Amino acid sequence: MYFVYMIKNNQNDLYVGITDNPNRRLAEHNGGIGANFTKSHYLFSIVFLEEHENSSSARKREIQIKKWRRDKKEMLIEFYKKGIQTIK
Repeated sequence: MYFVYMIKNNQNDLYVGITDNPNRRLAEHNGGIGANFTKSHYLFSIVFLEEHENSSSARKREIQIKKWRRDKKEMLIEFYKKGIQTIK
């Protein structure tokens, strides 16, 4: 199982990625391991998590979300918080 995730910190910075273990990956980001962007930003929390059956599907969705404007990403996060089906 793979997951597309978005994390946000207290400065409102967003990062989108994929992983097979969201809790481990969050700990890595907060520990300065991995993506260059998150090495210089701290205290992230998961604000969006979407399950996929394989890495290919997750990667396609990650790329799609990364192309979106900030407002659409924020809308996806709000839908996720409310338990509403995700948007495409």
